[in-house]
Amino acid sequence: MRDVACIDLFCGAGGLTHGLQREGINVVAGVDVEETCRHPFEFNNSAEFINEDVSRVSGGRLKELYGSAEIKVLAGCAPCQPFSTYSQRYDVLSSPRWGLLYQFDRLVRELQPEIVTMENVPTVVKHTVFDDFSASLESQGYVVHRGVIDCTRYGLPQTRKRMVLLASRLGPIHVIEPDGRKVSTVREAIGRLPPISHGESHDADALHTASRLSPLNIERIRASKPGGTWRDWPADLVADCHRKESGRTYPGVYGRMEWDAPSPTLTTQYYGFGNGRFGHPDQERAISLREGAILQGFPTSYSFVPEGGSIHFKTLGRMIGNAVPVTLGEVIGRSINRHLIEMYQARPENKEMAPKDDSRSALVA
Repeated sequence: MRDVACIDLFCGAGGLTHGLQREGINVVAGVDVEETCRHPFEFNNSAEFINEDVSRVSGGRLKELYGSAEIKVLAGCAPCQPFSTYSQRYDVLSSPRWGLLYQFDRLVRELQPEIVTMENVPTVVKHTVFDDFSASLESQGYVVHRGVIDCTRYGLPQTRKRMVLLASRLGPIHVIEPDGRKVSTVREAIGRLPPISHGESHDADALHTASRLSPLNIERIRASKPGGTWRDWPADLVADCHRKESGRTYPGVYGRMEWDAPSPTLTTQYYGFGNGRFGHPDQERAISLREGAILQGFPTSYSFVPEGGSIHFKTLGRMIGNAVPVTLGEVIGRSINRHLIEMYQARPENKEMAPKDDSRSALVA
């Protein structure tokens, strides 16, 4: 797209950027506090990585990156942990991450981009900071659209729901509707990957590596049914915590995925069999780091560590689990494209010659 430039705040490994670039959105830079994200972001995307805390980035610095673009897009996903249902059990208000949406708002005020987009967990709508963010955009003249997206309806092989906000100074904007495609499954996503054992890495792809299981967990996964729970096990395999009344209400751990259904929502610890229903459908192991990345919409060739680099489960699990799914990035990119086409067609001088197709070239000279 000509005359459009985007900056991705909280860019992480580049899931949102990759999806936007696939749809022709010119992402010029990403900002993230985690230096480990530099390699995946820059290696797989045509954009600059800025290792900086968003709260310390000035609008003036980002304005230079936009250059002379006619349409500036500011995108991002502030860390979702403070807004998740799980985190509400703890004191998250004291976390500096809680206020990052206010920093996002500050940069909107300093940059005045034509389009703003963010995504987060659906429960973000319960928090004042999100209402403040939306109200601030409206007070600045943006038309704001916000709604929860079921990513399975757009082709992601994972039951992941996200709140997506789109705001434009140009006019009404909304998320495109699903195209009616059938739901993608775990089998379609990872069924062709070569088998590996627990604790093993595949020679051709270091990221296709699975965490090691204890002897007890090997017995447990052998007793687990796809889509089942630990309640299917013999009594001697059930963990002590699940025998207690307080633990019996947590069946969604120590389970296998189902081949012919989407995966459950991936967390930052999806590589661990005991951390959710993350067991492989038929192999005796949790899903590999690569399989998790594919379920997040990343292509099989997406590089997360330099060639020969060390594979750290905790670091890569957090990076991949926290990523905006590439598929969702594509949906947001197509929504922005559609909006810009509609706004172009609405200009009085262009009504007679406006393009009628759904081209990805949103701005025409």
